[in-house]
Amino acid sequence: MAGTSDATAGAGSPDEAPASEFRKDMGPWANFALGFTYLSPVVSTYTLFGTALATGGPPMIWAFLMAGAGQFLVALVFGEVVAQYPIAGGVYPWARRLWGNRWAWMTGWVYMWALLVTITSVAYGAGPYIAILFGFDPTVHTTVLCTVVLILVAAVINYAGTKALSWAAVIGFTGELVGALVVGIYLLVTHREHGLGVIFDSYGTEGNGSYTPVFLAAAIIGFYQYYGFEACGDTAEEVEHPGRVIPKAMRRTIYVGGAAATFTCLTLLLSVTDYHAVISGKDADPVVNVLYDAMGHVGARIVMGVVLISFLSCTVSLQAAAGRLIYSYARDRMIFGHQVLQKFSSARAVPTYALLVAAVVPALIAFGSLVSEDALTKIVSFAILGIYASFQMVVLAALRARLKGWKPAGEFTMGRVGVVVNAGALAYGIFAIINICWARTPEEPWYDNYVVLLCGGVVLVSGLLYMFTTHHYGRGDAASGDAVPSEGASS
Repeated sequence: MAGTSDATAGAGSPDEAPASEFRKDMGPWANFALGFTYLSPVVSTYTLFGTALATGGPPMIWAFLMAGAGQFLVALVFGEVVAQYPIAGGVYPWARRLWGNRWAWMTGWVYMWALLVTITSVAYGAGPYIAILFGFDPTVHTTVLCTVVLILVAAVINYAGTKALSWAAVIGFTGELVGALVVGIYLLVTHREHGLGVIFDSYGTEGNGSYTPVFLAAAIIGFYQYYGFEACGDTAEEVEHPGRVIPKAMRRTIYVGGAAATFTCLTLLLSVTDYHAVISGKDADPVVNVLYDAMGHVGARIVMGVVLISFLSCTVSLQAAAGRLIYSYARDRMIFGHQVLQKFSSARAVPTYALLVAAVVPALIAFGSLVSEDALTKIVSFAILGIYASFQMVVLAALRARLKGWKPAGEFTMGRVGVVVNAGALAYGIFAIINICWARTPEEPWYDNYVVLLCGGVVLVSGLLYMFTTHHYGRGDAASGDAVPSEGASS
């Protein structure tokens, strides 16, 4: 089967997906649910609510609006690209068709590491909830063990095949709605402590300076929220009529996921009894304390069980995206070990060894986090940096292709406003990347203060060295650089 996949990787017209070994077992609803559970309003909000509130006070909720507007522009650009190039692997094959093999290789490299770290960040965020649910202390070591167990359970679900992935996505979607809407409404009805005016009150988090730097630091909750919609395109070869279905699924993921996340954050904000206790660090886990206060011990643990469904489904979706990216890389012979990584289980219709990498590497990252203080914030920050960087590499490639004559020819196009939207998406992405890398703790050692930027530099430099020493980027025969007609002919 692997040989067949290689032989046909470049087959078909330029706008068609390569001959695929995947089964089209994923319907439109499941494709949307996959993106929604990856974006996961419950996971992002429950993971970073305490950090964002302590940093920026209640107005940090406006970060959802800011990040949602920017990422919606990115989703529109991606919708045009996937409509014309519905290929498994997402940003890597899109960058290849828009610009060329080298740019695609680097885009895929950055995105791969960002996905692997994001898997760890999501599973790590679930650790304290697992500990509380099962009645043991959420120490650093137990959190890491819970992280690894969640990653392994997600891998088992992914190995069961596309239908199991679809069911996991739909079940996770249901858990997300319960966690966001049902719990949120209950908190508003039974445990509301404040009026809506608090979302304009910083509670002194800015000290004697401007509130803008404080808000931008707290905005990590918004940046972490709005990615995952691209997962709808990662499974493009498993969906009927992908050029029509996937762009809609991406946009719906932004609409529904963003609204659910904002509502979840708002209900928690209005239910926190003492903001000053959170800001001072006295209340280090406001989400858990709110749930216990509002629902009692039994009710809170039931909610944590529902929340864990969201964390698990999000991890499953991330693994699915990472596995398909690695498989797509290997299918084009673009990475070391491609002979093994492109192996495909015809019985379950999944890339066997690519999924294994998507489980083992995040587990190793989790164990590695034991050497760092405040590991969760650093892991999340690096994950955001990598995802946003890889997104912007596609956005930049699309803008370059447009200016050189590319006219999107899929079932979804933006027409004349495409260039303006594309430029806006690029501007937003650059702003977000700078904000994530900005050093905000000058009192810390330089290497700790710049750890996110340093990790990003390591990924970039190692990728460049790998690419230009192995020349794997030039080994595949899949179509590349053909979005721009003249460059496609020279390729």
